Amino acid sequence: MIRKIKLYISLAAVVLSSTACLDKYPENAILQGDAIKTVEDVDQAVIGIYAGFKTTALYSGYLTLLPDIQTDLVYAVQGYTNVYGNIWRNEILATNPEIEDVYGTLYTIIGRCNFILDNVDQVEAGTTDDTKLERLENYKGEVYFARALAYSELLKCFCKAYESDEQAANELGLVLKSSYVNPQPLKRASLKDSYQFVMNDLEKATEYLALDEDDNTTLYNAGYFSIGTVNSLYARLYLYMRKWDKAVEYSSKVIDSKKYYLADATKKNYSTTYNDFQYMWQYDDATEIIWKVKFEVTSYGGALGSIFLNYDYTSYRPDYVPAQWVLNAYASADLRYNAYFANATTGYSHGLTCPLLIKYAGNQNFIAKQILFVNMPKPFRLAEQYLIRAEAYCQMGAAYYGKAGKDISTLRISRYSSYGGATNITKDNWLKTISEERVKELYMEGFRLNDLKRWHEGFERKEQKLTVSPGNKLKVDKDAPYFVWPIPQHELEAPGADIEPNDSNK
Repeated sequence: MIRKIKLYISLAAVVLSSTACLDKYPENAILQGDAIKTVEDVDQAVIGIYAGFKTTALYSGYLTLLPDIQTDLVYAVQGYTNVYGNIWRNEILATNPEIEDVYGTLYTIIGRCNFILDNVDQVEAGTTDDTKLERLENYKGEVYFARALAYSELLKCFCKAYESDEQAANELGLVLKSSYVNPQPLKRASLKDSYQFVMNDLEKATEYLALDEDDNTTLYNAGYFSIGTVNSLYARLYLYMRKWDKAVEYSSKVIDSKKYYLADATKKNYSTTYNDFQYMWQYDDATEIIWKVKFEVTSYGGALGSIFLNYDYTSYRPDYVPAQWVLNAYASADLRYNAYFANATTGYSHGLTCPLLIKYAGNQNFIAKQILFVNMPKPFRLAEQYLIRAEAYCQMGAAYYGKAGKDISTLRISRYSSYGGATNITKDNWLKTISEERVKELYMEGFRLNDLKRWHEGFERKEQKLTVSPGNKLKVDKDAPYFVWPIPQHELEAPGADIEPNDSNK
C-alpha cells in the first residue's frame, strides 16, 4: 500500500538515541509467546534492531575497517600495537575473533528480525486502531530492510562474487534463516538463492515503506530506514550481481528522488569554519546522508578513528597511515583531501611525519564531551549512488560512456574547488577511473576488498618508510582465497550443522 509516511516512522530511531544497546534481544528475553503482543512491544523490538547496528562489530568497527585494512589502502606503522595485524598481513584464520564477531552479530540482527516477523501478524490481528496499524506496516518495512541489509553484508564478506545466475546457482551462499521459532537446516543455500532471498525482503520493504509521489517528507540525514535506503541497497546489490540496467534503474530512483543532495565542498551553508563536505564528517550531518547509524553522546558505538590517530592529548601514535598511492590519487583541486587527511609528526621515537587520516577524528559534539574518534557511520550516501550508476553505465558499453562521465563530473563538481571540463571515459580507462574515484570518495568505508573481489583484481603494497615489514611489501593475486573470509570454525562444528567451508577455511 502506497501512502504518505507518518511522523511515527522515526519513533524507534528517536527512542533509540537514549536506549542502551539490546545486544541479546531476543535471546535473553521473556518467553517467545509472551514477548510481543502489542504495537508498543513491536516498537521496542525494532529499537533492538537499530541498537544492534551500533555495535563495534559492524559499521562503527570491524565491518567498516577490516575490509579496507586487509587491502592496499593503509600501512601499519613501526611501533604499532598490532591491532588487526593479522588482517593487515592477510593471515586470517577461522578462529579470528573479529571475523567471528562480524558473522555472529549479523546473524543476531537477523534473529531479532525473524523474532518480530514471527509475531507481528498476531499483533496486527489484535489491533483495530488505524494509526497503530499504519505504524505496524512501517515497522514491518524497517524489519524486512534490516534483515536484507544484514544478509547483504554477509554476502559481501563471506561469499564469492556473483558472476551470473548460472554461476551463482552453483556457488555457496549463506545459511538462510527466515524464522526464529521454526528450526531450519544449518546448511548453506546457493549464492543465487541467497541473493534472491535478500531481493524478496527488499520487495517487502518497498511495499511497506513506499511513499506517494507528491510526498514532501524530508528523508536525508536519517537515522531510520526508508524507501531511500531500500532503493540504495537494491542499486548496490544489482551492481554486485552484474545486472547493470537494474543498477542504473535503482540508483536513478535515489538520485532523481530529489530527497538527497550532494554535500558541496565549495559552500559553507552550515558553518563558517567548515565547508559542507567537511561538515558532514565533523558533525555527521548532511543532505547526502541516506542512512546513518544514529549516536548520542550518552549512547554510541565504536571509535572508528582511534587506530588512525591514537591521540592522547600529547602526541599522535597511529597504528595505520594512508597508502601513498591513495594520497597521490587526489587532484590538487580535490577538497576531499583536506577533509580526510592532515599532516602531522607522530609521537613515535622514529618521528614519522606524514598525512594522517582525520576523516574519523570525531564528531565535534562528542569531542566537546572528551569523547574522541567517534563518528556516526554512514552506510548509505548519495555519492555511492552516483558511483554505482557510473560503473553500471561503463559496463553497459561505449554508448553509455558519456553518461558515466557525466555522473563522475557531477560528483567531482561537488568535491573540487574548480572542475571545469567533462570527464572522459573510454574502454581503456573506465575501470581505473571508477576504481580510483571509489577509493577517493569511499576511503576507509569498507568497500575496497569487495570491489577488488568483484573486479577480479589483486593488489600489491609498495614499501613505505617506517612501516612494518614484510606486510608493507605484500602482494595478493586476484581471486586469492582471503578475498572471501572464512566461515567461523565454531559455526562449522556446531551440533547439527552441515555448513560447507570456504576456500579460506582450508
